[in-house]
Amino acid sequence: MDNVILEMRGITKTFPGVKALDDVNLQVREGEIHALVGENGAGKSTLMKVLSGVYPAGSYDGEIIYDGETRRFSTIADSEELGIIIIHQELALVPLLSIAENIFLGNEIAERGVIHWQQTFARTQGLLKQVGLSDPPTTRITDIGVGKQQLVEIAKALSKKVRLLILDEPTASLNEKDSDALLTLLMEFRKQGMTSVIISHKLNEIRKVADKITILRDGGTVETLDCHTQEIGEDRIIKGMVGRDMEDRFPSRTPQIGDVLLEVKNWNVYHQNHRDRKFLQDISFNVRAGEIVGIAGLMGAGRTETAMSLFGRSWGHRITGDVTMHGKPVDVSTIPRAIEAGLAYVTEDRKQLGLILQNDIKDNTTLANLPAVSKGGVIDEHKESRVATDYRTRLRIRSHSIYQETVNLSGGNQQKVVLSKWLFTNPEVLILDEPTRGIDVGAKFEIYTIINQLAAEGKGILMISSEMPELLGTCDRVYVMNEGRIVAELSKEEASQESIMRAIMRSGEKN
Repeated sequence: MDNVILEMRGITKTFPGVKALDDVNLQVREGEIHALVGENGAGKSTLMKVLSGVYPAGSYDGEIIYDGETRRFSTIADSEELGIIIIHQELALVPLLSIAENIFLGNEIAERGVIHWQQTFARTQGLLKQVGLSDPPTTRITDIGVGKQQLVEIAKALSKKVRLLILDEPTASLNEKDSDALLTLLMEFRKQGMTSVIISHKLNEIRKVADKITILRDGGTVETLDCHTQEIGEDRIIKGMVGRDMEDRFPSRTPQIGDVLLEVKNWNVYHQNHRDRKFLQDISFNVRAGEIVGIAGLMGAGRTETAMSLFGRSWGHRITGDVTMHGKPVDVSTIPRAIEAGLAYVTEDRKQLGLILQNDIKDNTTLANLPAVSKGGVIDEHKESRVATDYRTRLRIRSHSIYQETVNLSGGNQQKVVLSKWLFTNPEVLILDEPTRGIDVGAKFEIYTIINQLAAEGKGILMISSEMPELLGTCDRVYVMNEGRIVAELSKEEASQESIMRAIMRSGEKN
């Protein structure tokens, strides 16, 4: 493990108006798991795109030394030919093709232009066995979960004789079980001599698997930590990432809780696809003014489905139950009516459902409330710009202007744009579904601060999160869901990781 397989020296990459990388250095030894951490916008993904040829030689300064030779990759194919394979956070799989077709897409086993399917399926079965998947090679990608899709991506990398595997936020969309399985697989690959570079915001996972940790901040290298020669705590890593100690992960708050704003009673929803299956059963809860209420539960418990079915019936069918605001019945049967009733829903999938990524900040900010910046059906661009500028300032969205495309923002700043969009509808109750997914600890603190400010203004917050410390650190009450039901309601004093899991386990035993 003493042999250096990769060295990146003095890498500098500039985009119009911003220097994304500034004299970055990285050294990776053969057979190690090397973690790359930093806040959103620190330059992690950009550095790996330079390495893999997404940003070709000549578009950056500095040099890449791989296997002892200086390399100049003009395309991804150039780096893949030498065994450097990158798996991006947004998986590059075709949903309606089979596992086998996806693994060998662009790298088909063929003779004279004709695909040899028997060999393709045999090779696929061998690769799937390596990553611990037992699904048939003919299974469509759309029919397997995200955790398995991540393993298919790794199998695809193995088919290309990978030597250096780069994983960008590989567990961001995975539950705890699938995350553990993936990390165990990486450690097994390490035993076999494979080298991995992992980018992640989940510091507990980084500490579990990494041999070395390189920290980037503001496009530059801060330091590289050796996990075998020193004890590396999360606070130590965070200090390097944000440039300061974070004694408290969650901003302090003194709740001022008022009367009940939103109340949901006997909410029943049948499954979106399996239309004879009742998925949500007798859901009842309430949210008060100035209160942050959490919904905890394991993957598949029905948390997101509850939120989406409530917000304009955007999930499920045969929906029944009562919804009141300030004690009066409201109609939430369509999204416009839900907005009119005072609800807003910040989706867990900001890239697919929360934003139009190719549009700028200005367009996205006003998207949910265009009548407020229009007259006679025509958008007043000056008014729209004033609104977007106001929210950019209030939420401290880091960008060169309101005309920057949201696709070029960091995850934390994209999330602030989504929040801006819904705040512009002037909601009374905000439903926040995984509001800090895929963003770093510094940006999380800013999002928590915004949530606290909204609660202080008297708005009700309903927060769904898979991170129990987040729920415990921010919420005044926590509802626990399991198998489509609410199985417990816990006060802030009663709520703990143990009490939440105990409620889930006990309800599972009854069912």
